[in-house]
Amino acid sequence: MLNIGDVAGQGGVTVETLRYYEREGLIEAPDRDANGYRKYAPEVVRQIQFIKRAQDVGFTLKDIKELLSLKADPGASCRDVRARAEGKISEMGEKIVMLQRMKAVLADWAAACPDAGPVDQCPILDALDQETEGHHGSR
Repeated sequence: MLNIGDVAGQGGVTVETLRYYEREGLIEAPDRDANGYRKYAPEVVRQIQFIKRAQDVGFTLKDIKELLSLKADPGASCRDVRARAEGKISEMGEKIVMLQRMKAVLADWAAACPDAGPVDQCPILDALDQETEGHHGSR
């Protein structure tokens, strides 16, 4: 059995993150020993590594909770997991398109900046300061 610091260290997370995962139901809160300390089974480190790898490829904690539910469900199939992955791929494609648009706009603004002159005449700040129809300063 491992204490919370050992699990966090081996899993590559902070103790606070580990506790957060417990609160969110991503890992099961362990029993406490006679001294009141949490004692974790070694497989919890592997669960944390699963969570971190899933985050590394773009899954949110909500997505990961669903994946863990599928993993524990004997009636689930690989198709169910693949559908989640394909949905994430689609979301990523949409984000890439949006990021490319943002990059193009920012590149245009940077190219318009004369690199000299007073800040009150900066075209980048002017562009950011202008309200556009439909946005009104919030996203």
